[in-house]
Amino acid sequence: MGNSLKSANFLIESRLRDAARGEITAYYDLGVAYSTGTAGVQFDLIEAHKWFNLAAINGDETAQAARAEIAGDMSAREVAIAQRAARDWLGMLRARAA
Repeated sequence: MGNSLKSANFLIESRLRDAARGEITAYYDLGVAYSTGTAGVQFDLIEAHKWFNLAAINGDETAQAARAEIAGDMSAREVAIAQRAARDWLGMLRARAA
């Protein structure tokens, strides 16, 4: 495994752990990683939109702007898939908290 892949995996794993605790900055960081391909993370606008959306609905104004910006590069279907993924994530967090 190359160093860039190791760092990408570490970035994603550590931020996912934080996101699982509901940390808004982790949501935003994951959005940035997927929207830019940071540290070798696979570029994925649907995944980026999902994370920016989660940060945005928790009041992060920078995430709101980023979500709007990348939505312009996505089809309506892709946005719908990303929104469903965000709802699924929230449902998983609620189920875990119950």
